Amino acid sequence: MFRSMWCAMALAVAALPAQAQDSLREEIKQLQQRLQQLEKRLEQTESTATQAAAQASNRPQTESALNPGVSVIMNGVYGNFSRDPNTYRLNGFVPTMGDVAAGRRGLSLGESELAFMSNIDHMFRGTLIASISPDNSSIDVEEGYIQTIGLSHGFTIKAGRFFSAVGYQNQIHAHAWDFTDTPLAMKVFLGNQLNEDGIQFKWVAPTDLYLDVGVEFGRGRQFPSGVDRNKNGFGSTNFFTHAGGDLGQSIAWQAGLSHLRTSPQDRTYEDVVTNSFTGKSRLWVLDGVLKWAPNGNPTYNNFKLQGEYFHRKEDGTLTFDTAGAALANGYASKQSGWYAQGVYQFLPQWRAGYRYDQLSSGTVNLDTSASGLTPADFPILEGYKPKKHSVMVDWNPSEFSRIRLQFARDYSRMNEPDNQIFLQYIVSLGAHGAHKF
Repeated sequence: MFRSMWCAMALAVAALPAQAQDSLREEIKQLQQRLQQLEKRLEQTESTATQAAAQASNRPQTESALNPGVSVIMNGVYGNFSRDPNTYRLNGFVPTMGDVAAGRRGLSLGESELAFMSNIDHMFRGTLIASISPDNSSIDVEEGYIQTIGLSHGFTIKAGRFFSAVGYQNQIHAHAWDFTDTPLAMKVFLGNQLNEDGIQFKWVAPTDLYLDVGVEFGRGRQFPSGVDRNKNGFGSTNFFTHAGGDLGQSIAWQAGLSHLRTSPQDRTYEDVVTNSFTGKSRLWVLDGVLKWAPNGNPTYNNFKLQGEYFHRKEDGTLTFDTAGAALANGYASKQSGWYAQGVYQFLPQWRAGYRYDQLSSGTVNLDTSASGLTPADFPILEGYKPKKHSVMVDWNPSEFSRIRLQFARDYSRMNEPDNQIFLQYIVSLGAHGAHKF
């Protein structure tokens, strides 16, 4: 490269007058000396780098290279309710066996989270996230799975326990929610949040427009499946797809569709007496997210619009008073619900948001001709449309801490509106993976 450059300079010099040639020759001579010095320094640097690489290849890995990323999430809440949270219910819908109440009165630690994450080798990555109950009575595995990182053509496989890809928010950990609690639709259709023992297959298309398609096969260990199954095969199946892209420099969007299928066996719930449902459950979820940031920079201002629509169809047998009369009744229902929320960051560390929830108990058909019962024997199934308004403001000193104040007006219980106030802190200690879009 340098020889070609000198030839070009020599031709240029030959074309100049004698006096100009002498001056230019002196400048070229100085430039040539500098280039020679740079070449020597470059050779020395390459030699040093080669020796260092050779030494590193013969040196065992340090202990720090094998340590996984570790993080702790602490979540404290002060709750104030005008209605007793121990009597919380969602009229028009069967209880989900999950902890769907809004929270506890007074001060509580909330659920803490301990996470370990690391690449295992060139093919797999492992994640273990444990949740610690606020009363120190249990430590549960919230997520524990391995995931492929070495497959080609956009394919990934995840196996273990993980939050199902049904809908949008179900995949997000509680500390990353934009509001203190989950929407009403997630409470009645997913038992608050669905994590399954199973395997997930996902494919991301090699296109400019983001597109993924996947399927999950689960054990069916919790609602809406019901009791843990002592049976071979799968207890639940979830099909999902997402598409997304950019609209100019300031707007990004994503939309998704998922379909969860399961067959509950003796899924019990309390309603004056203990009842149980056996049959088929089919849930459709349509979700969408729109994000705005000026020129793609969310540092000072940004806005996030999020919403999901749920539609569930169930049919089978509803057994009344399983411990006593055990009367079987035909059961069929079509129920739905949705929510929409918007969160605006109006200053670099401050956000405000509003969420509206609404459910419809839809049509519930009970065939009690054989048992002689009446709909009054199933009071929780009386038709109703629960709704809820929530507003919040939070302060985020950094990506590792958040303090939130939230007020909600909850109409989940018929004729018993509940005013709810939350003061919450969330702090993260240690490394933590990136959050979902």
